[in-house]
Amino acid sequence: MTSGALPPLRGRMTALPPDLVLPPVAHATDSGQDNAVRERLLGTGQPVHAFGRLGDLARQLARIRPAGDWSPEPAQLLVFAADHGLADEGLSDEPQTATVQRVAALLEGRTSVNRLACQHGMALTVVDAGLGHALPALPPPEAAHAALQLRKIAYGTRNPRLGPAMSVPQAVAALHAGMDVVRHLPGNVLLLGDTAVANEASAALLLSRLCGVPLSDAYAPGLQQMMETDPALWQKRLDVLLAVGTRHRHAVGPVAALAALGGYEIAMMAGAMLQAASERRLVMVDSLAGGAAALVARALAPAVGDYLVFAQRTTETGHRLMLIHLQAQPLLDLDMRLQQGMACLLAWPLVQAARDLSCGPTDHTGQ
Repeated sequence: MTSGALPPLRGRMTALPPDLVLPPVAHATDSGQDNAVRERLLGTGQPVHAFGRLGDLARQLARIRPAGDWSPEPAQLLVFAADHGLADEGLSDEPQTATVQRVAALLEGRTSVNRLACQHGMALTVVDAGLGHALPALPPPEAAHAALQLRKIAYGTRNPRLGPAMSVPQAVAALHAGMDVVRHLPGNVLLLGDTAVANEASAALLLSRLCGVPLSDAYAPGLQQMMETDPALWQKRLDVLLAVGTRHRHAVGPVAALAALGGYEIAMMAGAMLQAASERRLVMVDSLAGGAAALVARALAPAVGDYLVFAQRTTETGHRLMLIHLQAQPLLDLDMRLQQGMACLLAWPLVQAARDLSCGPTDHTGQ
């Protein structure tokens, strides 16, 4: 969850592409709702401070949706999938085909994400934002365990060591596609997940560029990873990212940096955040790539930060630094590195509890 409005990235905003259409996003500020939640918490017989960050989350939810204004429609889990040209540089221990394999597993209902989403009664949609490989034969739509949306901009991004990962028009198209996906979904709670081989490296590049974090820190492994990683291999991968950052040193605005260094799933998640915030929907974020999307979205519309709840703090050093720059306190800190929205699903009961505190258990129905 965030602590107040997120400031714009000073000195980083450049002229936006003329064809980029951003929805209006208003800050979620309502002192009256804060006071109402305080009164409800006092009515529990517990001191207000006893609720800690759960109380902060309850106040944030009340500012997003006034009491009694929660839709009975189920919460929506969106998993954006794409491939990265950065994988050609050996920046992942997995082959690129792992992305499409994970998508197939989600559609066939073979993952923990499917089981938890079903347990919570959530609608699950997988978005092909830019898979580099064709999906295998899949069950017919009526037998699938997740809806599939084909929003592919291209078959993966290009290798940014050789040129921009995507063109600016492609980045704009991906932002618009993310907005459109949300525009056609019901409900007012959105959980975002991603699956993309090598997108941690892309997210580290965006963190470094948009926040001024040295790449050696943005891409640094966590303690457990450091014990498991070959230091020479990590240095080799860091050298690749340093070369990429140098090549695209003039891409400093949010859209320019996204096009040069990002991925289609990151761009679509940023668009989804923008649209959801404009519709006063709560957005849960769970990964390093999701955090990178939040950096882009809040650079384009600072008020987006009021609508974001961060599900976890992962083991990556870069993710911890990213959360600091986002002024965010995550709900979970369990030394996990989960993607595909899994951390959002694990943290969902905390959001439900905070929602009950914010508006009373009889003021809403459904999800």
